[in-house]
Amino acid sequence: MINSAIMRILLIHNKYQQKGGENVVFEAECELLKKNGHTVQKVLFDNYIIQSGWDKFLAGVKSLYNFESAHVLETAIRKFNPDVMHVHNIFPIASPAVFYVADKHNIPIVATLHNYRLICPSATLFHDGKIYEKSIHSIFPLDAIVQAVYRNSRIQTASAVLMTGVHKLLGTWKNKVDQYIVLTEFAKNKFLESCLGVPGEKMVVKPNFTADLGSGHYPREDFFLFIGRLTEEKGIRTILECAKLSKANIKIIGDGPLREEVQKEAALHTNIQYLGFQDKETIADILKRAKALLFASLWYEGFPMTILEAFASGTPVICSNLGGPGEIVENNISGLHFTPGDAKDLAQKMLTLSLDKSLVSLLGKGARQVFLEKYSEESNYQTLLNLYIEVIRLKNQPIQELNIYNQ
Repeated sequence: MINSAIMRILLIHNKYQQKGGENVVFEAECELLKKNGHTVQKVLFDNYIIQSGWDKFLAGVKSLYNFESAHVLETAIRKFNPDVMHVHNIFPIASPAVFYVADKHNIPIVATLHNYRLICPSATLFHDGKIYEKSIHSIFPLDAIVQAVYRNSRIQTASAVLMTGVHKLLGTWKNKVDQYIVLTEFAKNKFLESCLGVPGEKMVVKPNFTADLGSGHYPREDFFLFIGRLTEEKGIRTILECAKLSKANIKIIGDGPLREEVQKEAALHTNIQYLGFQDKETIADILKRAKALLFASLWYEGFPMTILEAFASGTPVICSNLGGPGEIVENNISGLHFTPGDAKDLAQKMLTLSLDKSLVSLLGKGARQVFLEKYSEESNYQTLLNLYIEVIRLKNQPIQELNIYNQ
């Protein structure tokens, strides 16, 4: 039975300077594959080396095709001889060169689209405090450069536009990747309606996963919880405004540019408690005691790990009805929806849970069940393995030529 095959898997990732969800997912999938007996090798590129203005210029130029990265991957492929290559991020150091090198060796290529960079240089479809979709249908979106949607830099935005645009014209995204993983149906539809040109059959929805934290106990304590980077797009200002309106107890975990604003509000309002950065164990413990997780993002998001951790702990989520999170959190099943950016609506949903302990328990148990069915390590592993097997089959490599065997 091929489903029990053990493979040699080459994982590629261009690490970010600030550790985020993509880095976490990459490492988690790597460990999951190893745990299930596969031989895994990582080839990592790190944006930490980009420090000076000159570094940024060189990274921008090389993002079109980095010959140094191509050489690194060429060496790794010859030594490791993988059955499949799975790419998580290529921007900017790895570059599309990794696809060309793997394709030359006829290696099946899977790529996870964690964000929207291939259709917008912002990578988030969010700019200047609101949803930004002007780039989606343009091969070289000039407005994005004028607006400096990537890091508020026209030069860095232009670099991202050039990289994605040139490779749209070359057909790289359409022809050099055998299968894309997208995290939600919402994201899949955004890519399909864009000018990327990748056919629907090359995109499969596979969500992220998280370890089983174990369900918390009911009834829950009298507080709500926010976990995340303290930035505008994460909706932290909506959370703060809601706290002042509702008087509900809210604990805030995280760090970021708006930390001082959060600290100021916490000093003025006793129902706001700022806990700063916390480790995984502490977060899991607090999640298991919280009445609900508050997820107030103003942008589409990818697949937030905090929502999965809430589900794993049996904690309902009050979530912006927007993008991926609005799809992941099912209204009145695993949580409640509210209008994005509407502090009054959020406060009303919090009041609903505060007045109905049985609803907290019902939604929490629903969240836990959704986790077990869709987002556990076991279900995710089987989906990923089947995807690898299928992409190898489609590459027309006879099974007997693969470095795999049946358990």
